[in-house]
Amino acid sequence: MIKQISAFAIATVLHVGAASAQEMKAFEVDEDVAFAMKLWTVLESEKFVGPNRIHAQPFEGNPPHGGIQQVLGTDVNVDGRTVRVLVKANHGGEGISVESVYDNPNKNLGAYTVMFKRENGYDDENQNWFWAKYNAKGELDKNPKGAKIAGHFVKGAEKGCIACHTATGGADLKTLTEK
Repeated sequence: MIKQISAFAIATVLHVGAASAQEMKAFEVDEDVAFAMKLWTVLESEKFVGPNRIHAQPFEGNPPHGGIQQVLGTDVNVDGRTVRVLVKANHGGEGISVESVYDNPNKNLGAYTVMFKRENGYDDENQNWFWAKYNAKGELDKNPKGAKIAGHFVKGAEKGCIACHTATGGADLKTLTEK
């Protein structure tokens, strides 16, 4: 069953400002990049991403995701595990509106931000969420320092996916797995 999730519940920050060398090492991990590409393939085959994707009702969004967003929450099978995934289509540009995205959802699509519930032990401290940001073509996006956005993205940094979610106590990370 696919559920539309509120913007507040899954707001993430993927723009990274200044980061130390140690934080940069944690940004891009080969295994996470490989998993992100496998995840994209599954999401595309299930029509959760891509030009022929399922469309959720667009709504006004918040930074850094874009002025209008569409969000799907469902279960998906990757590597024999069926678990929770949240997919946000992020739309922006001049004159963007709920109506323009509803009428033509691919025209101003900027990116997809995805949260995938990994196995226990992946990142227990952050409820084992895997983060990824893809451009509209399905390629992993990069932060300003050139690291691909996938995995435990910016773990321990002041900005990034995990920092935004834990800033509110991390309650959304726990409740997002409830069906």
